[in-house]
Order: sequence, then C-alpha cells, then structure tokens
Amino acid sequence: MNIPVRSVVSEERDVLTVKFSSSKCFELPSEYLRVFSPSAEVRGHGKGQEVLQYAKRTVSISSLVQAGNYAIQIFFSDGHDSGIYSWDYLHDLGENYTDNWINYLSRLHEAGKSRDSDVQVVKLL
Repeated sequence: MNIPVRSVVSEERDVLTVKFSSSKCFELPSEYLRVFSPSAEVRGHGKGQEVLQYAKRTVSISSLVQAGNYAIQIFFSDGHDSGIYSWDYLHDLGENYTDNWINYLSRLHEAGKSRDSDVQVVKLL
C-alpha cells in the first residue's frame, strides 16, 4: 500500500501535492483530479459506462477530508464531492499522469468537447 506522508493544496487551490512514504512526490492538478474522480458519477457502474467530464479547466479544490486511514474525499468548486480517492488511487494517478492526460485530451477531441466552459467545438466535415 502506498501511504502519503504529506498532502498539501496549493494557495491557488489548483494543485494537490502528495508525498508518499516511498519518497515519490506528485503534483496533481485539480482539473486532472476532477476529471479522473473515482466516483460513480464519473466512472459509471461498470466498464463502458464512464462519463466524459469536460469544461473543468477552472475547477478548484474547495476542501479535503480524510476518509479513514486509507483515502481522502475531495470537494471541488463545481460542487462535485462524491469521489473517495484512496492512497493507491492517488499514487496511480501520479504515476500515470502523462498517459492518462494524453488519453483524456484525445477523448475530449473525439467527442468535440472542450476543457473550457465557454468554448463550443465545431467539427467540420
């Protein structure tokens, strides 16, 4: 199990820095954490039921609450608060940030969606 020794939200509330006992340290942007929330609202209730999150570029972290000795619950500025981020899941998000983010941006592009709420993407034939 990956156990954090420190977690800090940036002053701008847009990055969660998590340092693990393994000496690994990850800076996880709030947008990234929001679009990869482990909640059923985002992941669905089974394979293929994931809901693509978009227009989350400006979301910030409102607060954190520890959930037992194994996780944290993150409250976001857009009202989302149903995801419980286990230490292992946070570690996995950190380890796989680049691949996850590239895949997410690709899915946004394919769906014709944007990271910004005030942008409409139009696909031309």
